[in-house]
Amino acid sequence: MYADGKLWIAKAENKIHLLPKYANRHGLIAGASGTGKTVTIKVMAESFSAMGVPVFMADIKGDVGGLCRAGKDSESMRKRISSLGVDGFDYTGYPCEFWDIYGERGHPVRTTLESMGTDLLSRMMGMSEVQEDVLRMVFRICEDEGWRLVDTKDLRAAVSFISDHRKDYEDEYGSLNPQSMSVIQRSVMALEDIGGDMFFGEPALDIYDWMSTAPDGRGMINILSGVKLARNPELYSTFMIWLMEELFDVLPEVGDLDKPKLVFFFDEAHMLFGDSSPALTKKVEQTVKLIRSKGVGIYFISQSPSDIPDGVLAQLSNRIQHALRAYTPKEQKAVRAAAETFRSNPGFKTAEAIMELGTGEALVSFLDERGSPSVVERAMILPPQSFLGAISDDDYRVMTESSALDVKYRDRLDAETAYEELTEIKEAKAKEAAKAVKEESKKKTSASPRTRKTKSRTEKTVDRAIGNAASAIGRGIGNKISKRLFGR
Repeated sequence: MYADGKLWIAKAENKIHLLPKYANRHGLIAGASGTGKTVTIKVMAESFSAMGVPVFMADIKGDVGGLCRAGKDSESMRKRISSLGVDGFDYTGYPCEFWDIYGERGHPVRTTLESMGTDLLSRMMGMSEVQEDVLRMVFRICEDEGWRLVDTKDLRAAVSFISDHRKDYEDEYGSLNPQSMSVIQRSVMALEDIGGDMFFGEPALDIYDWMSTAPDGRGMINILSGVKLARNPELYSTFMIWLMEELFDVLPEVGDLDKPKLVFFFDEAHMLFGDSSPALTKKVEQTVKLIRSKGVGIYFISQSPSDIPDGVLAQLSNRIQHALRAYTPKEQKAVRAAAETFRSNPGFKTAEAIMELGTGEALVSFLDERGSPSVVERAMILPPQSFLGAISDDDYRVMTESSALDVKYRDRLDAETAYEELTEIKEAKAKEAAKAVKEESKKKTSASPRTRKTKSRTEKTVDRAIGNAASAIGRGIGNKISKRLFGR
C-alpha cells in the first residue's frame, strides 16, 4: 500500500516501509516455491503503481494478470487485514498493459536484430566464440553495405549472400569460414522455431510506452506473458538482459530522484546467470550498477540468493527473504549464505528464522533514512488489493484490444530491409547472367552462316580460276595444232 509518501510492504511489531527515494537502489525477493514470492511482488507492484511509478514484470506462472481486477473478499482475507491493522483497505484493480512475444496474451513485443546486437544474439543461438566472430563480421558487412538486419529472414539472406560471395569480402573483413556460416544459418532456423521469427521485426518496442501513467495518475503495470516464453530459457533470459540494456541506453541520466521513473521485476533470475559467460555476467553487473542513475530500480526474484552472482548481489540493497528449505548440505550452506546478507537482529537467529518462516511471512530489510540497511525484521507481507489468481484468455484479448497501443503494435511491418535488397541483387545478377548466356548463344548461332558464305565465295573463286586456266591451256594447244596443219 502507498500512504504518507511511503510504500507499506510488511508489518512486524511496526510497519515496514520501502522509501521511494531508495527504491532505485534495487532489491532481491527470494524464497522457495510456494512461500509467497508472487504475492510479495504483487503488493510491491500495486504500491509503486499507486505512487505513480510505472512497473514492468514478467508473469511466469500466469497468475499475475489478476492485477487488473479487484480482489475478492473472504473470511481469511478479513482476518489477515485485521491482524495487520490495515485501515481503509479497499479491493481494487490496477491499470495494466499486457505484452507477449508470441502475440497471444498481449501486444506483440518485437525488436530488431540490429538492436539486439551480436553479443546477445550469439548467446541466444548458443554459438561458439569463432562463430560469434563470424556473425560479427556478417553484421559489419551489412552495416557497411547499408543492408538493414531487422528480422530472421534478413539474417538468413545476408548469410547466404555473403557466403556465396565471401571471396569478395575476405580481403577486407578476414576469413569467413564456410562451416561457421553454415552453422549460423542452421542456428537462425533453430531460433525461428522457438519464436525468434516473431520476436524480431517491426514495429519495435518503444521503451517509453512502458513509462506511462493512467488518467488517475497511477503508474501503468506492464505485464509480459512468460508462461510460454519461460519454456525457452535462453530466449527469456536474453530478452530480459536486452530490456535492461535498452533502458540503460535510451533513458537519460537523472541522478537521485524522489521516486523511480520505472521499476523492473526480473523473475526467475537464475535463468539469466545459469550458463552466462563471465563477460556477460560482468556486463549485467555493470548495467545494474549504473542504471539507478537513470531512475530505474531492478528487483531480482529467485529461489535463493546464491542464484545471483556476488557482484550483482552486492548492488541489491532492499531484501525480502521468504522461507528456504535445507535438506542437504548444499541447501544448508545456501541458508547460511542468505542469512549473512542481512544486518542481524538480536531478537532471533537469522539462519534459523529463514527455515521457520510460514507462507506469506518473510525476513525484510530495506534501506533506512540514512541509506543504510535496516536491521532485519521477521514480518508478515500485506495482502494484495487486486485479484489473487489468473484471468481468462478473453480477458487478455479484451484488455489488449481496448488499449490505445493496440493499433501501434498489432500489425507487423515489412519494410525494405536486407532480405528485399539482397533478393533484388540476386534477381539482377540472375538476369545479367541469363542475358550474357543469351548473347553468347546468339553470337555462336550468327557466326555459322557467315562462315559458310565465306567458304562458298572462296570455292567459287577457285572454280573460276581453274576454269580460266583450263581455257587458257586449251587456247594454247589449239594454236599449236593450227600452225602445224595450216602453217599459221
